[in-house]
Amino acid sequence: MDKPPLRLLLAEDSEDDALLLLHYLKKDQWTIEHHVRVDSPQALANALTDPSWDLVITDHNMPSFDSEEVLRMVNEANGDIPVIIVSGSIGEELAVSMMKCGAADYIMKSNLTRLGAAIERELQEAKSREARRRAEDRLQHMAFHDSLTNLKNRHELEQALQKALEESRHANQSHAFMYLDLDQFKVVNDTCGHMAGDELLRQVSAVLKKRVRESDLLARLGGDEFGVLLLNCPLDRAEQLANILRETVEAFRFIWEGRPFNTSVSIGLVDITPMTKSGIEVLSNADMACFAAKSRGRNRVHIYTAEDDELALRRDEMQWVSRINSALSEDRFLLYQQQIVPLVEVDGPSHTEVLLRMQGPDGEIISPGAFIPAAERYDLMQRLDRWVVNSIFTYLGEHRQDRDQGQLFFINLSGTSLSDPDFFEFIRERMNSLNVPPRSICFEVTETAAINNLEITESFIQEIREMGCHFALDDFGAGLSSFSYLKSLSVDFLKVDGSFVKQVEEDQMSRAIVDAINTIGHVAGLKTIAEFVERQQTREMLQSMGVDFAQGYGIQRPQPLIEPA
Repeated sequence: MDKPPLRLLLAEDSEDDALLLLHYLKKDQWTIEHHVRVDSPQALANALTDPSWDLVITDHNMPSFDSEEVLRMVNEANGDIPVIIVSGSIGEELAVSMMKCGAADYIMKSNLTRLGAAIERELQEAKSREARRRAEDRLQHMAFHDSLTNLKNRHELEQALQKALEESRHANQSHAFMYLDLDQFKVVNDTCGHMAGDELLRQVSAVLKKRVRESDLLARLGGDEFGVLLLNCPLDRAEQLANILRETVEAFRFIWEGRPFNTSVSIGLVDITPMTKSGIEVLSNADMACFAAKSRGRNRVHIYTAEDDELALRRDEMQWVSRINSALSEDRFLLYQQQIVPLVEVDGPSHTEVLLRMQGPDGEIISPGAFIPAAERYDLMQRLDRWVVNSIFTYLGEHRQDRDQGQLFFINLSGTSLSDPDFFEFIRERMNSLNVPPRSICFEVTETAAINNLEITESFIQEIREMGCHFALDDFGAGLSSFSYLKSLSVDFLKVDGSFVKQVEEDQMSRAIVDAINTIGHVAGLKTIAEFVERQQTREMLQSMGVDFAQGYGIQRPQPLIEPA
């Protein structure tokens, strides 16, 4: 192996000994790229201002200083430069003492045969240490930065927020916090795909970074949401800065494959005072203010106040988070069912959609429309999905003889569960443990959720179908480009969006859309299901179109899969 060129710092009072040492190294096939000889503490201190030395070789006894002082100065200046003592007068006991002080090795001037091997070893170890340092630096960076945008991440922001709260209490300082949510992100994601969405986030991050103050902390909170901590900033000034950021994003034009998109951002702003209780309160209030900004038309700044009626709605939503967690811990969720009947093959098997209800502490049955929005916003859908999967699999394992031949159970999943790398294994493990035949299960996800996570959805569907389960796209036709995405997803069923089905009798456009979805579905080899069928006349019209299945209140109202105790 070729020996690397050396940048060598020599602490040696004898010029002759230094020349002999250099001569020996060159004879041993070392290339000395650069060397400096020093013979005093001041000269060594000057030389150590250069951080690029590969190695220090020092004599032990010199008129001005000794190897112990050399070690101390090297450690103080840059502790990672290896130091080898080469001396003609050092005893073994003293040499061991010097190695305890940090010397890499000691070698007698009268026998330099070990010097080359010692240098190679120390250079290799220094290289390994540098590689470890870089890896640790990368891990440290990853721990506190968002991998997509390279901004600070939520964890780092929360730490800075806690510090700002402490400063506000003890030094009576005034800070502020902004919660930013992009207004056009979903449009870009739905029409151009997640790669375009990722690029939009990167470009907006760069735009924001240029406009925040040096003292501000800009972080990506997740998805298309950002936070800015404004230190030593009164609320009126914070509002000015928030509007500067809003106008900056509004002026920005995102272009993807030649197609321009307008951008804007809604901003929630909250004051941080000595009375502010916690970082969670700051984030929650700013999030609610951002929600209000979106509700009032987007592309605006909304300042949080405790008396704001608009924010009362959001506080109510957050109360649902507590109720959901309580219902999970107290096992107060229930499975309901709704029949899916055949329209074409009328003698074929009916299927069942599995529905979720919450039971209140007083026994009240609560529909998902009340609690699902809060679960979606506050990342509780994965827990609910796992509860549903485990509960329906347990039921099916215990009632294997009660099912019709060919009957499928349709189970709704959220987009966040599809993104969970452990969710498929959870399904597989529960299915095997509870002895549920995969062919009896059809998972379904909304078209919007599938498009938002297209690659992940494709992979999940492939794994599910390889296991033997079926898959359905729910609310099909609601997206802007439904048909273009259909060929990317290997599904078995299309569930026609209910907004079209409900108007199929009166509205010619809705009827044409349902007919087109049914035709395209059949061409693709898929079965179609019409949702929200509430009238016999609607059922008959769908039957005449050739739609395969129907479900809705006109066929069966949801009812308990198991009656609550």
